[in-house]
Amino acid sequence: MKKVMLVAAVAALAATAAQAGALVDPIVEPEIIVEQSSSSSNAGIIVPLIFLALVGVGVFCAVNTTIC
Repeated sequence: MKKVMLVAAVAALAATAAQAGALVDPIVEPEIIVEQSSSSSNAGIIVPLIFLALVGVGVFCAVNTTIC
């Protein structure tokens, strides 16, 4: 009787594992890539260069008053 119960329990476990489902491709969410767009203008370097040029002209005119 114990052997019959053991065989029945093993058969029940094997049957539930066999009916677990079919192989299905896993659902993989796409990786989100955030790319920062760069602007085509070089205002970040042009504005300080213009400022330095104006300061240079101001210093030059302060030293040489005959030209300015």
